Amino acid sequence: MKRKIRMGMVGGGRGAFIGGVHRIAAAIDGHIELVCGAFSSDPERSRLSGEDLYVPANRVYGSYQEMIEKEKLLPEGERMDFVSIVTPNHVHFGPAKMALENGFHVVCDKPLAFTMEEALELEALVEKTGLIFALTHNYTGYPMVKQARAMVRNGELGKIRKVVVEYPQGWLSRKEEDGDYKQAIWRTDPNQSGIAGAMGDIGTHAENLAEYITGLQITEMCADISTFVEGRKLDDDGNVLLHFDNGAKGILHASQISAGEENGLNIRVYGEEGGLYWRQEEPNTLLVTRLDKPKEIYRPKITPLSPEANAHIRVPAGHPEGYLEAFANIYRNFALAVQARMAGEAPDPLLDFPSVKDGVRGMRFIEKVIESGKSTAKWVKF
Repeated sequence: MKRKIRMGMVGGGRGAFIGGVHRIAAAIDGHIELVCGAFSSDPERSRLSGEDLYVPANRVYGSYQEMIEKEKLLPEGERMDFVSIVTPNHVHFGPAKMALENGFHVVCDKPLAFTMEEALELEALVEKTGLIFALTHNYTGYPMVKQARAMVRNGELGKIRKVVVEYPQGWLSRKEEDGDYKQAIWRTDPNQSGIAGAMGDIGTHAENLAEYITGLQITEMCADISTFVEGRKLDDDGNVLLHFDNGAKGILHASQISAGEENGLNIRVYGEEGGLYWRQEEPNTLLVTRLDKPKEIYRPKITPLSPEANAHIRVPAGHPEGYLEAFANIYRNFALAVQARMAGEAPDPLLDFPSVKDGVRGMRFIEKVIESGKSTAKWVKF
């Protein structure tokens, strides 16, 4: 008999942003229940956060190590099934590694790890254990992104020639990290964020979206990386030329100092026969251009769509399929994959989600884009 999947969370306590998003996304479809957590590295903050979330006191832990050790000792019918990791980047590897080593599936926020070495170790652990690992590149969960991917795969655009992907934000146009803005503080701190700032935080989303929609892989890049805000320790803007494995060329731009921009992730893909354009801020619309034909507008529930897109539509026509719903699609698909594993069944191939391998690609992107940005011999192999 299928049942709800039990989640334990690492991070996401009082004052956190992304933890609340993960909890909402996990709860939307009713497949997942939060049963325990180590919500902060501060045991008292973790306890108070557990009270806020109505988690029983005996299932609120002072550290992820304590959570994994004690949950493993509980009867199979009570213990958590997976760990959701919603911490700053430098605390992704430890709980993910320990969870996998102790038989728990994992959902992890991006990027996968703090270093490339950690990412490769997690990839090896997933392969060794056979456990299910999801990475929350949530923009792949939008129905119209699924539609764009299906159209490319079906050859509707012809051979892909050019990819332009942009992710402009403006929230770090000033030196916000000098105040008490928690999100700015850790994202601009190399000890917590890693070797990259904007390129690691949002550039990886742009890279993942480009590879996901096109089905292509970046083979080399030429990057110009900048830190415009004086005194900032990590990059806040980057422009990258890309080469793909089919010969296509691309441009990737990611910036957190594009003043006035909100969350402007967008992508254009052009093939021999046509092109497509999608914007995260207008997620229900996919524009398709074709040679010698009028521009087409694809919308959920109005336009005939692919099975992949239809499998991720939740609401009637005219209702936005937004950020939380796209995030929820990642959690739903992960939960259904875990349920299928428990039942000895194969997962539904339409219900995909980013994996540990996508996380390794993202970490390699961070490594190589910073290498290229610092190099005078610009082109580097990916």
